[in-house]
Amino acid sequence: MLNQRGDLDKVFHALADPSRRTMVERLGRGPASVSELAKPLAMSLPAVVQHLAVLEASGLVKSEKVGRVRTCRIEPKVLNMAEQWITERKATWESRLDRLGDFLAETESAEKRTDT
Repeated sequence: MLNQRGDLDKVFHALADPSRRTMVERLGRGPASVSELAKPLAMSLPAVVQHLAVLEASGLVKSEKVGRVRTCRIEPKVLNMAEQWITERKATWESRLDRLGDFLAETESAEKRTDT
């Protein structure tokens, strides 16, 4: 499989930029050409290509050139990997917060018993 830590670093780096997130959101609706991806962005076509290079290096986006048109598509496996990582962290923190809540409830209950 993928080198999880290094690959996740690349994915989160790629998603850290709002322009790249806009491109990923657009590709979530289906494949698009580079010019289609560039349309809503206030930047030059070479800048869009540089952003796409970062997305491709992270594995989030794959592209294919047919004739003069480069078409990009999202790579769901990589998004799923990032989602899994986030889900695991969320589960860990929810568990910790649940234990903290239980502890605080027990402490409050013990304090009420000693006060009476």
